[in-house]
Amino acid sequence: MTIAIFLGTLMAAMAIGVPISFALLASGAALMWHLDMFDAQILAQNLIEGSNSFPLLAVPFFMLAGEIMNAGGLSKRIVLFAMSLVGHIKGGLGYVAIMAAVIMAALSGSAVADAAALAALLLPMMVHAGHDKARSAGLLASASIIAPIIPPSIGFVIFGVAANVSISKLFMAGIAPGLMLAVALCATWWYVAHKEAVQPPPRANRADIAKALREAVFALGLPVIVVVGLKLGVFTPTEAAVVAAVYALLISVFVYGELKWGQLYGLFLAAAKTTSVIMFLVAAAMVSAWLITVAQLPDQLVALLQPLLDSPKLLMFAIMILVIVVGTAMDMTPTILILTPVLMPIVKAAGIDPVYFGVLFIMNNAIGLITPPVGTVLNTVAGVGKVSMDDVTKGVWPFMLAQFALMFLMVLFPDIVMVPARWFY
Repeated sequence: MTIAIFLGTLMAAMAIGVPISFALLASGAALMWHLDMFDAQILAQNLIEGSNSFPLLAVPFFMLAGEIMNAGGLSKRIVLFAMSLVGHIKGGLGYVAIMAAVIMAALSGSAVADAAALAALLLPMMVHAGHDKARSAGLLASASIIAPIIPPSIGFVIFGVAANVSISKLFMAGIAPGLMLAVALCATWWYVAHKEAVQPPPRANRADIAKALREAVFALGLPVIVVVGLKLGVFTPTEAAVVAAVYALLISVFVYGELKWGQLYGLFLAAAKTTSVIMFLVAAAMVSAWLITVAQLPDQLVALLQPLLDSPKLLMFAIMILVIVVGTAMDMTPTILILTPVLMPIVKAAGIDPVYFGVLFIMNNAIGLITPPVGTVLNTVAGVGKVSMDDVTKGVWPFMLAQFALMFLMVLFPDIVMVPARWFY
């Protein structure tokens, strides 16, 4: 009955168009009423405490770093550097997109920011070269979702706070799976694009490559600073976010000179608006998470899933399918915040490594950003690239299926994730 009241209120509120954050508060209030402990003061206190978290300070700074990166010319130089390396290969622009997405993922941690930058910079070039527009848009959308997996990742920050799991370990464990996603995309792009009659640009000579590298070296330095700093314990993930934002600002203003001081207000405002949405979602979800614990919903679910606890792989398959279904209708952040407090007790009861689960959970949620009909990244690419949503959806399918296949391979063979993760630790 308790589960029915919580889920019923949440689904009913969402069905009538209530924003997810307010729907979470409504379901929390309904649960408090059912438990005969309704108190508006407790509700408000938990709402405030939900966002009063030092690790969550990473979110606004990583969002700001992404905004500065796009406005300050870092994204453009990364694309040009990737072009000089692999642009001459048959289908080379696709490999440029994937390579640029991996590098940009290590700068912003935001799939939407990367999708906007890649679609604006590369989609016109790919169409002009003769690549199918829908397929190109699908590739750019799929490449963008590497951002929540390779550190720094906003998704890992939110999951780490909600699940009480080390964010630094999540960051390190996400490196290898993110690179594997890139390899899977390269293989899929080769398969779908090698028959296209597209004439690649001429190979860049060493002087051109050296020039592109000199232009991009400061942009390429940021992911190195973040990853090495985290691995050596120089700074925490939250401090890494501040380093990323300040570094991007200094490079954009004083080195590249493309960002003017007058533009900062707009960038700060854009980052603040996005951050406010995420933080209010986190605060509302923490109210529900507290009530879920008080109502002992995880214990009830553990009892229901008792037959699966002896088979962690089967349990992971069931959870991944659940997340896929939820991801078609819900964005990444609310999915993380709603499901994490419910699933973590089950995961721990089954003896599954929380870091391993976190990597696959975030990977699944990231792929959910390109699953129709609600895929946020699909909408971003369609809007920025001036492509119809139907065309982007049609173009994304082969890449999305390859990413799901890789994810389920990691479910079957956990060492694919954990062996490199232990090395990066």
